[in-house]
Amino acid sequence: MTLAQAIADYHALLEPTLAVESWQRLTAEMRARRLYFGERPLATVLRPRLITASQYELLRRGTQQVAEAARAIVAAALDSSEAGQAVREVLMLTPLEERLIEMHPGYLEPSAHSRMDTFLTVDGSSLQFVEYNAESPAAIAYEDLLAQAFLAMPVMQEFAKRYPILPLPARQYLLRTLLDCWRAAGSPGHEPQVAIVDWHGVPTATEFEMFRQYFVEHGLPAVICAPQDLSFRDGQLLAPTPDGGEMPVTIVFKRVLTSEFLTHYGEEALSHPLVQAYAAGACVIVNSFRAKLLHKKSLFALLSDERFHDPLSADQRAAVAAHVPWTRVVRPGTTTYQGEQIDLLSFARANRERLLLKPNDEYGGKGITIGWEVSADEWDAALQAALSSPFVVQERVTIAYEPYPALIDGKVVIGERLVDSDPFLFGTEVNGCLCRLSTVTLLNVTAGGGSTVPVFIIDE
Repeated sequence: MTLAQAIADYHALLEPTLAVESWQRLTAEMRARRLYFGERPLATVLRPRLITASQYELLRRGTQQVAEAARAIVAAALDSSEAGQAVREVLMLTPLEERLIEMHPGYLEPSAHSRMDTFLTVDGSSLQFVEYNAESPAAIAYEDLLAQAFLAMPVMQEFAKRYPILPLPARQYLLRTLLDCWRAAGSPGHEPQVAIVDWHGVPTATEFEMFRQYFVEHGLPAVICAPQDLSFRDGQLLAPTPDGGEMPVTIVFKRVLTSEFLTHYGEEALSHPLVQAYAAGACVIVNSFRAKLLHKKSLFALLSDERFHDPLSADQRAAVAAHVPWTRVVRPGTTTYQGEQIDLLSFARANRERLLLKPNDEYGGKGITIGWEVSADEWDAALQAALSSPFVVQERVTIAYEPYPALIDGKVVIGERLVDSDPFLFGTEVNGCLCRLSTVTLLNVTAGGGSTVPVFIIDE
C-alpha cells in the first residue's frame, strides 16, 4: 500500500449520497464545536491529511533535531561573549525585547511549546521547513476537535473499515507543559490557576474558550482576559472572572505576541502588571519572553550559516542541511551561498525566481514578497524597502501538493492544494500536527482562504 493509493481509495468512496451526508455531518460537527476562525469554518474539504507512520517519524525526528540545533545556537545570546553578540546581531532584537529577555522566566526551556511550519511531500521524499512559530502557536485545540468532527463523517467511518487510522491529539501535552513550567519555577502561589491572555476580539478567540473548558475539565481553574484586564496587587497577578470577581493567576498562557504587546504599551510595558508579576516570580508565562530568541525569522539565517554551527552535533548539522532553506538577513555586504562568497544584494537581485522576502517579526503572511510571483521591478523595490527594517531573504523550498475533495454545488470536485505539515513541539518533542491547505502560495489561515484539516496516521 502506498499513501497515494490510500488517498485514491478514500476519494473513491465519495459517491454523491455519501459525500453530501458527510459534508452535512462535518458542517454540523464544526458548528457544534465552534470550529471557526473568525466567521469562517476551519475546514472546507472532505478529507483529512493522511500520513504514514514512517512519514510522521521523519517529521518528528527532523523537527526535533532542528529544534535542538536552534536552541544550541541561540543559547549564546544570553551571555555577553563575542559569539553571543554575533547571534544577537542576526536576531535583531529590539531594546525592549532585550530588557524582557534578561528576566529569568523561572524555567529553562526558551520555548515550552511551539510549532514548526514545514512542507512534507506525499511520497515523503522532501521535508523542508519555512518558519518556526516559537512564541504563540495556535491550532492545538482546533486540531483536536477537528479530528473528532472528521471522525463523525460517514466517509471516514467507511474508510476506517479498510485503513486503521490514528488521530494525534495534543491538548494533554500543552496542559502538562503549563504545569511542568509552573512546578519548575517553584510553584508560585502554591496553586496552579491559568489566565489565557490575548487582545479582545482576535479571530482565534474560539480556541481560547476550547482551552479554558479543557483546563477546567482537568481540574485547572482558567479564565480568558486581555492584557489591559490584568492587575498586580499584594504580590499577586489578578485577572477578572465572569462573575465580576478576581482570580489570582499563577500561570499565564500567553497568546498575545510580545511584538504587539510592546507596540501597544511602549516603554510602559516594563511596568505593566504582567511584566511586574513575571519579574517578581509571582507567575510563570508560557511561552516566556525568551521565546523571542527562537521566534524571529532570522533564526533560519543562524541555522543555515555554517559560521554558527560550532555548538551543533553531526546529526543536527545533517538535519539542518536537509530541512532548513538558505536564509540571510537583508543587509549590504558579503556572505556565503553553497560554500561560495557572494554579494548578498547582487545575488538577491539576480535570483528573484527562487527567493522570497520576509519581515523578521510578523505573522499571518504579512509583508512577504514572493520573488517568483512578482516582476523584477517589484522585486527590486521590495528588496530596497527591506533594507530599511529587519527583513530576511530565503530560498524557495519544495512545496507539497495533494488532491483534496470539496463539495461544490452538490458535486465532489477534487483539486490540487498546497499542503503544509506543521508539527507541534513540547520542548523539542513532537506531538500532534497542524495541516493547512491553500490554492495560493501563501499558506496561512490568518491571510484568508484555504482550509485547516486534522492529521491522521494510517496503518501501512
